[in-house]
Amino acid sequence: MTDPWTAQMEALGAYIRSQRELAHLSLRQMAELTRLSHPYLSQVERGVHQPSVRVLKAISEALNLSAETLLAQAGLFSGEEPAAADGDDPETPTAQQVADVIKADPRLTEAQKAALIAVYASMLRDDEGAAGTDGQ
Repeated sequence: MTDPWTAQMEALGAYIRSQRELAHLSLRQMAELTRLSHPYLSQVERGVHQPSVRVLKAISEALNLSAETLLAQAGLFSGEEPAAADGDDPETPTAQQVADVIKADPRLTEAQKAALIAVYASMLRDDEGAAGTDGQ
């Protein structure tokens, strides 16, 4: 049985790899952007190495992601959402409930679960930012 921290590092690495590939960056290009060696980045992507907060910040900047997203993927930051505001639909599931359903789906790998949760969380943040700037 894999220990939870190792599984978390593997999921984080898979998430970083998928984001790098979505950005159409090679490991060497990412290494240049982050000023890290490409062998080290490869180890991070494979879950072999546990990156520091400084490394996660450099990776997040290179991938144009929030540092909080990567910290959450690493299990170091829980983006607790605020309590529902007045007028919110009580039937709408919370972000934690959605994440729990994703985590419970046996058809998904740990990396897929982590990626889905991160994308969902980023969409919620994007939606909150748009709602705050609409002025309508």
